[in-house]
Amino acid sequence: MLCVVALLGLAVVMVHSAGMTVSTSHHGTLAILTSRNAVFAGVAVAAMLLASRINIREAYRSHGWFNPLAWALFLAVVLQFLTLVPHVGKEVNGARRWLAIGPVTFQPSELVKWVMVLAVAWWCARRGGIIHRFWHGLVPIGILISIGCGLIIKEDLGTAALIGMVSLAMLIAGGARLWQLALVIPPALAALAAAIAYSPYRRARLLAFSDPWADPRGIGYHPIQSMLAVSQGGPTGMGLGYGIQKFGYLPEDTTDFIFAIICEEMGIVGAMLVIGLYLAILWTGLGIVRDCKDTFGRLVGLGVLLTVGLQATINIAVVTVVVPTKGIALPLISSGGTGWIVTAFMLGLVASLDEANRLEPHINRVERPEPVRRTLPQEEPAV
Repeated sequence: MLCVVALLGLAVVMVHSAGMTVSTSHHGTLAILTSRNAVFAGVAVAAMLLASRINIREAYRSHGWFNPLAWALFLAVVLQFLTLVPHVGKEVNGARRWLAIGPVTFQPSELVKWVMVLAVAWWCARRGGIIHRFWHGLVPIGILISIGCGLIIKEDLGTAALIGMVSLAMLIAGGARLWQLALVIPPALAALAAAIAYSPYRRARLLAFSDPWADPRGIGYHPIQSMLAVSQGGPTGMGLGYGIQKFGYLPEDTTDFIFAIICEEMGIVGAMLVIGLYLAILWTGLGIVRDCKDTFGRLVGLGVLLTVGLQATINIAVVTVVVPTKGIALPLISSGGTGWIVTAFMLGLVASLDEANRLEPHINRVERPEPVRRTLPQEEPAV
């Protein structure tokens, strides 16, 4: 939880720095503390503290209409479907991923991403005895995952791929057979290839990744400017607020490519600080997961950590041009109120698992029947 607070604090400062413009406006400490991002960070910390007091196992014990996971999944899927409805979903930068409720704008795909973790964990824990059966154990949850990814893949390929990878790993951890999951991989890859083939801007990103210098002012502009920002930082950076790329050179500098601004202004030291905080969250979280003896708790913790770890890895790989450009945020740092709040809440649930492990040790104890001892019949005492 301290690492989450540290990342959010760093995010508030770096988003404010990356959003600076050449003007006479004030950019001091007071402006940072009273900014919109500072408010979102405060709400995210409050959400994490609230989640740390929730016993997620109670949701697992609920049945039927009283199960909050079923309602949360239904709501997330409906909201994601509404983003595809014309004049309902809000279009930003050519993608229809947002919903606007008054002054509040949020991404339903963030809700689907996290609720799917809880849904897969619930299914694997409930159906642990038959998860190895293809039709009764794997197909129903596979259909649910396909619906969630299918609603997202049209506008956000990166998030859909992330949900698919995390769900696949959780199914393996939950007891699904590898040969059965291997049957799902070819259709998934075919859907991925179709999503790229029928999208001109996705094909352009692949071309830019293969040779960005072939069109440095066109499709190669973004990766070139990102590499330039990373390389200019050096060991200690140009200094906080003194970066150059944010002044109209690097697109999406406060969101998907904020790690490049961190490298430019804070250098290798800042980059290692961010990576170190993520590794600390993963290391501590794995310790909590290891202490859980119930399947649902282990899978929830594993799913949350996999989502945070894979998302951070993909974002850093995109910024450093190790993989093709993809619009996926850096968890707890890229500007975005929905992402900060929901991610902090889910990490708070992982902290709640640790609290429950200590306060309710009987949850983790497996009751074993007493062994039956056979004794020889004794003779009746003589009268």
